[in-house]
Amino acid sequence: MNTLTSAWRQPLLNATTLLLTSLLAACGPSGAAPAPPPASQTSSTGTPANVGVAVFAGGCFWCTESDFDKMPGVLETTSGYIAGHLDNPSYEQVSAGNSGHVEAVQVRFDPSKTSYAKLLEAFWPTIDPVTPNAQFCDHGSQYRSAIFYANAEEQALAEASKAALQASGKLPAPVVTEILPATRFYPAEDYHQNYHQRNPLRYAYYRNGCGRDNRLEQLWGKKNG
Repeated sequence: MNTLTSAWRQPLLNATTLLLTSLLAACGPSGAAPAPPPASQTSSTGTPANVGVAVFAGGCFWCTESDFDKMPGVLETTSGYIAGHLDNPSYEQVSAGNSGHVEAVQVRFDPSKTSYAKLLEAFWPTIDPVTPNAQFCDHGSQYRSAIFYANAEEQALAEASKAALQASGKLPAPVVTEILPATRFYPAEDYHQNYHQRNPLRYAYYRNGCGRDNRLEQLWGKKNG
């Protein structure tokens, strides 16, 4: 959690209990001890040839993970950190902005059911692509939006997708989402994985309090269905 995030929470501190306010910590652990985590989602055997991998940053990784989990063809999502200068960074280091990393989500997908291009298309309406170094209530370069490419083909697709969005005139300002080469991805601590599934009430309280969906509606319009 950072100073700007705390500012919008201040009125709630006077009207809610300590338990509720602890749930609003931006992408952080709750005041209570986390539930026992399941086995880590990371694979120690690498990625099979028939599984695609993509990495996206859209602010709080709890939310980005939840958004991609709803997409057909996505096999697995992992919250983590990328693009920093420290090895094996902790959440505390990343959230404080000291490691240079960005909160991101690694998406593993079935190329026979979806594609990198479709993932790009699905990603844009889940973020605020016109605000630099922030997403919703979370401010700082560690929460900026970004697409990380693994090869020249992914870079070309990402650049074309961004250019098409910019040219569409759909958004009120230039698209500032970065397109960067993928570096080593570090999975986040176990209590962050599948947070929306394992802690649905806390997740919903954070997401609503952060104003994510309200801002998305302002930018993209109401969802259908």
